[in-house]
Amino acid sequence: MTSRVERNPLAIPAGVEVTISDKLIKVKGKNGSLQQAIHAVVKVSKDGSNLKFAPGNDELGSIAQVGTLRALVQGMLKGVSEGYQKKLLLEGVGYRAQVQGKVLKLALGFSHPIDYTLPEGVTAETPSQTEIILKGANKQVLGQVAAVVRGFRPPEPYKGKGVRYDGEVIALKEGKKK
Repeated sequence: MTSRVERNPLAIPAGVEVTISDKLIKVKGKNGSLQQAIHAVVKVSKDGSNLKFAPGNDELGSIAQVGTLRALVQGMLKGVSEGYQKKLLLEGVGYRAQVQGKVLKLALGFSHPIDYTLPEGVTAETPSQTEIILKGANKQVLGQVAAVVRGFRPPEPYKGKGVRYDGEVIALKEGKKK
């Protein structure tokens, strides 16, 4: 039994180096290097400038593991060649953000400022006091950092004040009526 994933190999972008061992796949590019464990039921092969994925046996769920690994490796290839970025917006009076080295300093209306140390591989920049742009090669880590920063002050449903993703729509509730 074959899947569409098997018949659709991944193209390796120029300037990206891929190393495959029996249990690990390593991807190295201009934005850094990432690695992913290979599941036991998946076979990965390098064919010129393409990566091919196939189930190793007829075990139940092996095709699903092939698709999952292919999607993760595709994200790794894009991350080390182009990189990912997430933009956060601060809505509210007195809400500010600034970056000092690897520390993101946030003033979100609490009695004290929040100092968040960015993990390895993630960088931040603040074009204005109410914008934060997070950049990194690892899509999973970048999404987690954005979720943690948003979690410090999620948008509230009455006025929409808080930290939100760029393009996120907050459904505002109606306030009290007299």
